[in-house]
Amino acid sequence: MYKRVRLKDTVEVPPRQLADVSPQRVKHLLQDKLEGRMDEDVGSVVSIAEVHDIGEGTVLPNRPGVYYEAEFDAITFDPDMQEVVDGTVVEVVEFGAFVGIGPVDGLLHVSQISDEYLAFDGENQQLASTESNQTLGVDDPVRVRVVTKSIDERNPRDSKIGLTAKQPGLGKHEWLESDRSKRTQEATSEGT
Repeated sequence: MYKRVRLKDTVEVPPRQLADVSPQRVKHLLQDKLEGRMDEDVGSVVSIAEVHDIGEGTVLPNRPGVYYEAEFDAITFDPDMQEVVDGTVVEVVEFGAFVGIGPVDGLLHVSQISDEYLAFDGENQQLASTESNQTLGVDDPVRVRVVTKSIDERNPRDSKIGLTAKQPGLGKHEWLESDRSKRTQEATSEGT
């Protein structure tokens, strides 16, 4: 879920930039420091929106810059547990598919895609069912539910978001459309 949140953080203004400690300069420094980072409390910082307040500068021993505490608004992405999100498959591997949901990727493990056996087709970068001939590959749009979340602030790439598509209304968009068409046909034939 995307949120606009008010945050505080400290930035170091290098000596060569001390003549311009403006909100725009501090915003740029905050962008360099925070955008793309993960935080346990707020999720992934997508964008620094606006700097509201810049405190007095502090000089630390043996450090060349001046440190300013800033209050600012940030746009963050933090998927909630059990949240249903639409995403796109960005990579397929033997054990499942990585799905881009907002600025982060989650793992859709092969056991959470279908009750059918899915074989990995490395040449075509897809998982394929031998029973129904359904496939899941790179760039396929999917609807998934967030079922696990473990954020690693020190190494954001080690953060893990687990997804499922095994519940009704979840899965590859093409499969969902096919299911809707079948239900419509069944309802039509029952009504006649």
